[in-house]
Amino acid sequence: MEGAITRKQIAGITIEIQETRIGDDIVLILAGGDKPHIGCVVQAVPRPSLTNDGSISVTSSVLNLTGHKDEFLCRKLAEKRCRETGRIVVCTGGVHIENITKEQIHKLLEEI
Repeated sequence: MEGAITRKQIAGITIEIQETRIGDDIVLILAGGDKPHIGCVVQAVPRPSLTNDGSISVTSSVLNLTGHKDEFLCRKLAEKRCRETGRIVVCTGGVHIENITKEQIHKLLEEI
C-alpha cells in the first residue's frame, strides 16, 4: 500500500507528503523538519455545500496530541484533498522545527 511521495522545500524546511489509497479513500502522511512525528490526525469528509450551489464542502474531525500545533497543516492538506477528490481523507503526521520563526510558520501555511 505504498503511495506517491511529494517533497517540497518551504522556507528552508523539507516537507514530505505521502498519499496512499485505501479503497476509495485517501490517507496522507505529513513529515518534516528536525523531528517528524505524529502530532495530529484529521479526518475530512465531503458533503454538499449548504449554499446549494453544487459545490463540495468538508466536515473535519481532529485529534491532537497535547501541545502540538500540527492540526493547522494536516487540516489544510486533508480538506484541500477532500474538496479536490470528493473522497474521505485522513491526514496524520507532524513537522517539528527547533526555533521556527513566525515567517517560516506563515510560509508553511501558505504553501503547503
